[in-house]
Amino acid sequence: MAAAVAALAAVVLVATGCGSNGGATSAATNPDKLDSSKPFGGNPADEGTPKSGGTLIVGMYTEARSFDPVVGSNLMASAVYDSLLKMDDKGVAKPYLAQSMDTPDGGTTWVMKLRPGVTFQDGTPFNADAVLFNVKRQMDTPTALGKLYTEPIASMTATDDLTITFALKRPTATFPTSFALPFSSGNLGTIASPTAVQKEGADYGRNPVGAGPFSFVQWIPNNKIVVKKFDNYWDKGKPYLDGIEFRPISDTDARYASVANGDIDLDIGGFFSELRRASLDKNLNTYYGPGGDGQYLYYNLTKKPFDDKSVRRALIMAIDPKALNATQYNNVGQLATTPFAEGDQYFSQAAADAYPKFDQAGAKKLIDAYKAGGGNPDFTYNTGNSPDDHQMGQFLQAQWAAIGVNVELQFDDISTFIGPIIQGTQFGTATWISGPYENPFPFMTNQFHTGGINNYGKYSNPEVDAALDQAAATTDPAAQIAAYKKAQELVAADLPVIWLSRAAKAAIARPNVKGVSRYLSSELFFAGTWKS
Repeated sequence: MAAAVAALAAVVLVATGCGSNGGATSAATNPDKLDSSKPFGGNPADEGTPKSGGTLIVGMYTEARSFDPVVGSNLMASAVYDSLLKMDDKGVAKPYLAQSMDTPDGGTTWVMKLRPGVTFQDGTPFNADAVLFNVKRQMDTPTALGKLYTEPIASMTATDDLTITFALKRPTATFPTSFALPFSSGNLGTIASPTAVQKEGADYGRNPVGAGPFSFVQWIPNNKIVVKKFDNYWDKGKPYLDGIEFRPISDTDARYASVANGDIDLDIGGFFSELRRASLDKNLNTYYGPGGDGQYLYYNLTKKPFDDKSVRRALIMAIDPKALNATQYNNVGQLATTPFAEGDQYFSQAAADAYPKFDQAGAKKLIDAYKAGGGNPDFTYNTGNSPDDHQMGQFLQAQWAAIGVNVELQFDDISTFIGPIIQGTQFGTATWISGPYENPFPFMTNQFHTGGINNYGKYSNPEVDAALDQAAATTDPAAQIAAYKKAQELVAADLPVIWLSRAAKAAIARPNVKGVSRYLSSELFFAGTWKS
């Protein structure tokens, strides 16, 4: 999940980004560690000359929700679309379908120049008008995942057929990042064919047309999505594959077994159990890196008992971190207490110190006091229906029972869980996996800003909003770091979520799959993928 599951989304950062991969390790040399030696994909220099042909079979941990950029939630969308900009491993937005994006005045005006000679898969031109059409859709659609990123825009014009000028309401240093984010996080850089959008209307999300390496062929719900090579792709010589078949396999054990025995070529996974096994399997290649954000629980702050901070604190204090790591992560989990990983430039030690520590007796006292005041601390714990979800739910249920809180476990298929449960705010506490990311913007804003697209618990603190707005606007690195640290410390005081661990997003591939390139939020770029 990451910004709406397929995203569930969402990537390890090196020292100058939102995380650090300075400690990359291989399980082959250290069996007590997860294999983080290839966080962003394979090394082309080690893989030989690419070969054309073949179909890649990909197992996904979730069904797609839609291919419409205003809806998001689809790890397969990057096969059909290329983004205007693409982040490098330091979290810096670089040209992709756009040739450049520059500011002449310190961030109030941004000029984007597009790559010439690009066409959509329906033969229509990829031009400035198409970009304006798509950004305006994000702006005008109240529920659009990318709407947040249009807020700074005062006006936008097509200077010529391949140039767009954005005039902003205020200097915004992070504006280019909005055009490079993963599809599932929502972005402004995924451009759909205006002709196709107008033709298909409400059905566009199941009949997409982009300018990416593969054309959409077929979607059989809960069975497969099929795409084929786009012969007029702008990056000549690519894609190498004839096609890709994406299969939703929600059961973690079944998905891992499928890649281990060769039924699928590539497993896009999101759980420690499969990542741990893959790290120890010399017959598989594991692409993973730790970083910021991770696995956590939302409190539904619109419901009792979660409107009472003493209850939120007690539920955190009741969780034994050693038992959590041993039972859920095989003692290789990187447990979390803040949005940023320790060692990251944005990490706040003060926020980590303020996060409640394990104290079962103290937690029970807080719950007893809440009950004495007439409160009922019992609630429903909502999650998906995978074996990992069941195991985590049962563990937490027992931890909370020990302090006198009765918890009902509710397991739903991933579509129900993400849609009406999470996005409809129909939960008590809810599990979520987000990140890692290359850049702290926008994940902190999405998660903790009032109205953030992933702020499913409805958390709101004007001081946090102000700090995040400052971090997004400033061009001063020191000021940005200070703003993110302040936001973390305020969040740590309010306790809107329960932190569990850093994310386990990974791509696990058979040895004949080459050219893997990815954001560590699990979004892959398939143009350069090939099979030996």
